[in-house]
Amino acid sequence: MTTAAPLKPPPPVPKAAAPVAVAKPAWTLADVTKGRRDDPYRLIVVGVEGIGKTTFAAGAPKPIFLETEDGSGRLDVARLPHVKHWNDVKHAIDLLVNETHEYQTLVIDTIDWLEPMLWSFICARDVKKNIEAYGYGKGFNVALDEWRAGFIRQLERLKPKRMNVLMLAHSFIKTFKNPQGADYDRYQLQLNEKASGALRQWCDAVLFANYETYAVKQEDNDRKGKGMSTGARFLHTERTAAWDA
Repeated sequence: MTTAAPLKPPPPVPKAAAPVAVAKPAWTLADVTKGRRDDPYRLIVVGVEGIGKTTFAAGAPKPIFLETEDGSGRLDVARLPHVKHWNDVKHAIDLLVNETHEYQTLVIDTIDWLEPMLWSFICARDVKKNIEAYGYGKGFNVALDEWRAGFIRQLERLKPKRMNVLMLAHSFIKTFKNPQGADYDRYQLQLNEKASGALRQWCDAVLFANYETYAVKQEDNDRKGKGMSTGARFLHTERTAAWDA
């Protein structure tokens, strides 16, 4: 005679999650504001080497320099201690937010020299050998999160202090993949594309500094011209096929 196995009780029915109360916005149409806001400026100046980006920044309203490279050594400007690690940037912003001072513009010279420090920081934090160790392209996504949370969000803390932010950057020439026709070369900010896009979107303006140049052909049948410069320097404010501005 066989004995039937006892039936297992059915699994308990999970309780429905309690509804989460969604807070309604506290503002009304009475809180609508009009007119132009006098917010501090957020700018990026991109330019070729030696064009005078640091000299230009020295003319900003009461600047204080946060340097990743030695660019202001011959200028009479205020400088924070030289940045060697990513956490130095956060510490510098903390000082400007929490202490009383007269400075009106934070100059970061340069953001492309800052990028390797960010990579070193996240790799040490996440125990990765290098930025490529995250997997194809994934390390740059992790870096982008830190650019946003550890840099842009920190710079936002300067707004109540009425401090402008002026970031300097080098440019390089890269081929642009043109979806509408032939590809062509153009000047771009010397950062990873994802980081560059986030910083450019946050800023009010991106300005491009370059020398006035033109090409001269020695003979009519020459395929290429010889580059010439007048020595004049321009700060471009409008985008062209050759650069972002």
